[in-house]
Amino acid sequence: MHTNKLKVLVAGCGHMGTSHARAYHSMEAFDIVGLISRTPASRNRLSKELGGYPTFSSFEEALAATGPDIVSINTYPDTHAAYVHQSLEAGCHVFVEKPLANTVSEAQMLVDLAHKHSRKMVIGYILRVHPAWKQFIAIAQTLGTPLVMRMNLNQQSSGAQWETHKQLMTSMSPIVDCGVHYVDVMCQMTRSRPVTVSSIGARLSDEIAPDMYNYGQLQVTFEDGSVGWYEAGWGPMMSETATFIKDVCGPLGSVSIADDVKGKTDDIEGHTQTGGLRIHHSSRDANGHFDRADDIIDTSSEPSHDELCRLEQEYLLKAIREDLDLSDHMQDAVSSLQIVLAADTAARERRTVRL
Repeated sequence: MHTNKLKVLVAGCGHMGTSHARAYHSMEAFDIVGLISRTPASRNRLSKELGGYPTFSSFEEALAATGPDIVSINTYPDTHAAYVHQSLEAGCHVFVEKPLANTVSEAQMLVDLAHKHSRKMVIGYILRVHPAWKQFIAIAQTLGTPLVMRMNLNQQSSGAQWETHKQLMTSMSPIVDCGVHYVDVMCQMTRSRPVTVSSIGARLSDEIAPDMYNYGQLQVTFEDGSVGWYEAGWGPMMSETATFIKDVCGPLGSVSIADDVKGKTDDIEGHTQTGGLRIHHSSRDANGHFDRADDIIDTSSEPSHDELCRLEQEYLLKAIREDLDLSDHMQDAVSSLQIVLAADTAARERRTVRL
């Protein structure tokens, strides 16, 4: 064992757990001490891929047996709060996939606990490390006030991906699970306080619980007059006509993510790929015609999904090694969760929620 390395325990061996485990495995600063999954096939597959790390079926057993410095939590959302709580109480730093918890009060409690134990907690908002998305946000901030933000990610899923979606919907709707990413982006773009949330939802499958919906759209209004909507639908019935819209307008023009490189929407890479940015300028000449052509920024050389996950772990390492203050990072995660959970309430109760 290399004592100068940070010992990492990885919980969850699905899409995200695999990508993060590959990152730890490839980085000299980390030493994986265990892989946890309730499914023997997934943990054995990942262990074999990475050269034979110890595997566990029980989170509690693994935490006690391995004594990690870091716990990486990439399990289903309904386990996040409990696993984060146990990890922080054991004195570990934490990486946890979004959302941090299923309720705002749980999320705030975990943030407070991280402060209490002086541990670093990074929440997996992958778009925050994505070069093209960071550029998208920066350009949006130059378009004036208010902003109109339009975003969606509809996923036509079948087979194993639909089974994953159905499992996710035992604890949360698509606009909660995916929406935290895009609401977080909106908050960064406006730098303004959200004030009201409205939402609609529809249940399009008998394969999900009677009180769950697999299509939803939320609408947020901000204190500065900005407005934004986010739409998410999961399932074999979803259309692929309008699956990926990322578009922002302000008084000075607009910026949009071009969708040139995306394939099927059940592809894990499809969550983050961009293709390019199109910037439109609203300025006109004396005759009232546009006086500038649109600018196109090529982003086709962007990082892969695994490379983005490595960037997240580089940020975690930097936070630990340089003692970064993650207060804003953690509080932003609570705020975006508050907004999407308010949207869920709005959809279920068919009313606008004031924050």
